[in-house]
Amino acid sequence: MKTEIAFQKTVKTVEELLEITGKPSELVNNKVISYLDEHCLGFISQSPFLTISTADETGFCDVSPRGDEKGFVHVMNEKQLIIPERPGNKRMDSMRNILSNPNIGLLFLIPGLGETLRINGKASVIRDEELLEKMAVNGKRPILGIGVDVEECFIHCAKAFRRSELWNPETWMTKEELPKGAKILAAHAKLTNVDEEAVGKLLEKSYREKLY
Repeated sequence: MKTEIAFQKTVKTVEELLEITGKPSELVNNKVISYLDEHCLGFISQSPFLTISTADETGFCDVSPRGDEKGFVHVMNEKQLIIPERPGNKRMDSMRNILSNPNIGLLFLIPGLGETLRINGKASVIRDEELLEKMAVNGKRPILGIGVDVEECFIHCAKAFRRSELWNPETWMTKEELPKGAKILAAHAKLTNVDEEAVGKLLEKSYREKLY
């Protein structure tokens, strides 16, 4: 791999950016709302997967996935929702960030649908047992939740999904062609006597026994 070099030609101002890209249409400018209307509620109720974008107090960013049965995100009202925190790797990257910087961005996906729902707002870490009990699965209440006070909601167009053909099974790689998560994790962690096979067994055990 080549040695890292500095990017030479970069955009410095918003004015320069708009000169290159052009300005958004009236439709795009007007599509943002500040609450969860019936369309947003319907989208969330059909979504089994979302990504969470957070940043720490220095601005260092992180994006993390969340997934469950469709409609797993609990909507409290038109301005608030809660994302259940299921068992994971205990790094708690998103929650650590939220504790120092409450700004959050969500991207909701529905399999087969190109359009996505974007929600931005302020987040907090929820430990209210009564609220979390409403999101229990198999009798197991989530250990914590991410509460979001909604500030922006809008639909994002399907161009990225059209270009990538993400939902087209004909473009999917075979199982043999796919990157192997266990191999990558073993290579990155570099633990003594822990190879790809050992990591694979640990992952499968976790997937089998610790989803909830």
